[in-house]
Amino acid sequence: MARPDTVVNLADKLAQIAEHWSPRTVGQLNDLHIKVVKLQGEFVWHQHDDTDEFFLVLSGKMTIQLADREDVTLGAGEFFIVPKGVQHRPVAAHECEVVLLEPAGTVNTGDAESSELTADPAWL
Repeated sequence: MARPDTVVNLADKLAQIAEHWSPRTVGQLNDLHIKVVKLQGEFVWHQHDDTDEFFLVLSGKMTIQLADREDVTLGAGEFFIVPKGVQHRPVAAHECEVVLLEPAGTVNTGDAESSELTADPAWL
């Protein structure tokens, strides 16, 4: 686990990730985990009943499909917050690198916990 006063290089952390849809925690800010993840293809539809979900695209392009409104497309340097309780599905046609901010203990597949894409929480 990185101490709060430690420099973390996100590119170095992302270089350690080989698989898609497997977020890894790289830092903690109070009770929030800072995670990095590589996305490609389609994720599962899910929602987080008790928390918002923050997506910041570092490289590539992704779309967040939302059940209650139009899709949101993000490019490098852009972020979007999915409000709690909103069903959504991230999609990336090509590999995309993303930073997530979520409360510690948040399951990446939300209410679809039994999905094959449910990731074990792990620190890099």
